[in-house]
Amino acid sequence: MITCRSVSASSEWYQHVLGLESAHGGDEYEMLTWQRSPVLQLHDTDADEHPHLVRAGESFGNGVALYLETDDFDAAAARIHGASAHTIVDVLEDVHVNPLANHRELWLRDPDGYVIVVASTYGDVG
Repeated sequence: MITCRSVSASSEWYQHVLGLESAHGGDEYEMLTWQRSPVLQLHDTDADEHPHLVRAGESFGNGVALYLETDDFDAAAARIHGASAHTIVDVLEDVHVNPLANHRELWLRDPDGYVIVVASTYGDVG
């Protein structure tokens, strides 16, 4: 679960850029899924039910990287690149090989400043 300035705007970004699906919807909370499996929860910073999620004065996403592994990395990368024509997509590092994991990665920053790493499966490249 990550906190957001606008749950609905962040949900829309994750759906459009990464192809996740809404399983809940709402202004205070959202659950995003991939093929009906939960992937990510979004929570409004001002909602009262979880007061310990945000510390006053700290920025969003500082020190956090969310890794999302996919079996179809090429399709995910194409979707991200295609989404950038209609949505602001801050690509931090385009497609590259991580030699330690022997897989491909693409690094993004979401609207709240969280680093999102989309990765192929471990050992995907030789």
